[in-house]
Amino acid sequence: MTAVDLQLGIRAHDLGQLPIEELTDKMIDYGFNHAHFAIKKSFPHSVPSVQQMTPGTANYIHQHFAKKGIKLSILGSYVNLSSLDLAVRKQAISDFKSHIYLAHEFGAAMVATETGSVGNGYTTDNFTEEAYQIALESVREIVKEAEQFGVTVAIEAGINHPIHTAALLRRLVDEVNSPNIKVILDCANLMAVDNYERQEDVINEALSLLDKYIIALHIKDFIVEDGKIKIVPVGHGWMNYEAILRYAKYQKPHIFTSLEATTEPHLTDSIALIQSIYNKL
Repeated sequence: MTAVDLQLGIRAHDLGQLPIEELTDKMIDYGFNHAHFAIKKSFPHSVPSVQQMTPGTANYIHQHFAKKGIKLSILGSYVNLSSLDLAVRKQAISDFKSHIYLAHEFGAAMVATETGSVGNGYTTDNFTEEAYQIALESVREIVKEAEQFGVTVAIEAGINHPIHTAALLRRLVDEVNSPNIKVILDCANLMAVDNYERQEDVINEALSLLDKYIIALHIKDFIVEDGKIKIVPVGHGWMNYEAILRYAKYQKPHIFTSLEATTEPHLTDSIALIQSIYNKL
């Protein structure tokens, strides 16, 4: 098989809130060719609200990235689709729909989110059937909207979110039952204090359950500290990357693969580590 280059990108706001030219230049300097981009994270003052984004806003950003050869692989919409507060949930759905409407102008391959929390931050109530049903209802609504615009919605399991395991994510995809819902796999987000020592089994289960729906990968690292999962820069924790990078290389060649939660000054070493593992596989 012909060698396949790793399509490595980054969550853009991990490089800081920079002017767009400086941001894209920095991405090129590190060798990234695509970005997970969230406008309110990278450019929080560029628009008064998500609702006030226009096709012009999206095209302006798209053109600046495109002229440097950078693809907006993932348009991130950080919203809480599972809040028990109906007003919060409706606003989240509305914000996500605004991203769907503009996805093509952004040149984005997908619009993505995790599922949030029924409360403010962590709560064990996220692990209930009620929380799952709220997330399911919200995801069904945004996917129905995405179908109208020919846009792909990518859902990611999140640590302590209502959708926090590969099995729950597969259940969600099955129950939404639409060609417009796919999956971003972040194996670090599947780690928990009761399974991290079996991470190979957890990763293999995720790849088996979600394989045909996976359209992007996130690369993070973790440790356990004070009885909780703590995210750390790539290469500074306990994550084993071989299985997921082998999958990227041989099962999903050229799949969008993004570093997350890794910032300067760690980036150079983290990139070198991931590239080294990938090249040896």
